[in-house]
Amino acid sequence: MTTIRHIVFDVGRVLVHYDPHLAFSELIPDADERSAFLRDVCSSEWNQEQDRGRTWEDAEAEAIACHPDKAALIRGFRRNWHRMVSHAYEDTVAILRALLAQGRDVTFLTNFARDTFREAQERFPFLAEGRGATVSGEVRLIKPDPAIYAHHTETFGLTPAATLFFDDSQKNIDAARVAGWKAELFTRADRMQSDLERFGVRL
Repeated sequence: MTTIRHIVFDVGRVLVHYDPHLAFSELIPDADERSAFLRDVCSSEWNQEQDRGRTWEDAEAEAIACHPDKAALIRGFRRNWHRMVSHAYEDTVAILRALLAQGRDVTFLTNFARDTFREAQERFPFLAEGRGATVSGEVRLIKPDPAIYAHHTETFGLTPAATLFFDDSQKNIDAARVAGWKAELFTRADRMQSDLERFGVRL
């Protein structure tokens, strides 16, 4: 088995909690109404375009044009974004920092808007402690597009067969494997540690 020399972390729901409902629990108290808003107005697909590089101004304008009666709530998505990322997963962060303490090569590959990632780095300093990050909103590529894996590989000089990637999305894991990386689905920290050990990386 090829020795793992590079470890790549996704961010959202691997290192940092993310849940849009947290930002709207007071703005839209009714759970069904809130779910409908996040499904039909500020949906995952709508938000993904900010991860792809669309500005919040353009995103808000598009959504408001379709739902003018929801303008205040639509603008509330970005204004209350900080509430969506309520906390870090400390057990996963402990693994990240243990890897860094060993001198391991650690980078981040994340679907994230440019500005909110910088905000996240200020709130969660460990996001700046690796060798660097590929942020989808900056490079205008988004997982699971094969091009973002190629970009990350080239930018950080990774050897694909010696790279181990953790992500909470199976489609992103599948794409990483097609790119020649080793990749494991993240579900919880103890499983991540077991996966690392299975690939010969002991903490």
